[in-house]
Amino acid sequence: MTDQPTLGNWLSILVLGLIWGGTFMVVAIALEGYGPLTVAGARTTLGAVSLLILVRVMNRPLPRDPRVWRFLAVIGVLNTALPFALLSWGQQYVPSAFAGISMAALPLFVFPLAHLFTDEKMTTRKSLGVIIGFTGAAVLIGPRAFDFGSDTMALAQLACVAASLSYAVSSVMTRACPPVDSIAMAALTLVVGSVCLIPAMLVFEGLPAWVPDRSGYAIIFLGLVPTAFAALLRVQTIRTAGSVFMTLVNYQVPVWSMIFGAWILSEALPIRFFVALALILTGLAVSQWANLRSVLRR
Repeated sequence: MTDQPTLGNWLSILVLGLIWGGTFMVVAIALEGYGPLTVAGARTTLGAVSLLILVRVMNRPLPRDPRVWRFLAVIGVLNTALPFALLSWGQQYVPSAFAGISMAALPLFVFPLAHLFTDEKMTTRKSLGVIIGFTGAAVLIGPRAFDFGSDTMALAQLACVAASLSYAVSSVMTRACPPVDSIAMAALTLVVGSVCLIPAMLVFEGLPAWVPDRSGYAIIFLGLVPTAFAALLRVQTIRTAGSVFMTLVNYQVPVWSMIFGAWILSEALPIRFFVALALILTGLAVSQWANLRSVLRR
């Protein structure tokens, strides 16, 4: 691992921010022609097949330890099947920008979970950052968050936030997982997600047919770019520049999701989106100040 991020590392961070920030827009386009479980299942399956081929070509070792397989089974559900399904369903009713901003809260969920289940303990600064960030999440959801009886959007908003929480739990479990090859891990967790999502898709939405318009091509893009290629680029960036450097992506994703949502999908962006984004990013900056300072000083 290098001590100094290279130009290639900085470009990787920019590319990952663009890819993951634009994913929510692409999901919205895919939902024009497919149901939410089909979108989630198709992107997971395409990503799994792509990474399994890569594992084979690169001759990556598969895990032998039964404990690893148990971890991968749970991580696969929490990192792919559940959040992909929640986001796809939620984005039928909320703007793609909302989904992107809700993902910015992911690290804020990780901090208290890591405090409870790992040796990474909360500090006063981290606690303050979490409080500020969660205030932003409350602003994002709005006053009708629990008005389930009359507003499907309230459930959809909570589904997006629940997806962020699911990612956070899987992140903590990933840290606790015994050693395993990173690319093999990414491939196998996608396989688990695919195994969960395909039966659900067939039961509730049936066997999908190819839709020869932008929704069909959006499905292919989702499987190959933000699911497979981005996973590989993420691993490469962490290996050469470190996981702390990777946290810079968290600040980009919600911004790009708002830009793409407004620009490509002509989504209306209420003022609370901007207030929520400012609060969440401030919370992230406060809680990760030491990490940010060490990265920017390199």
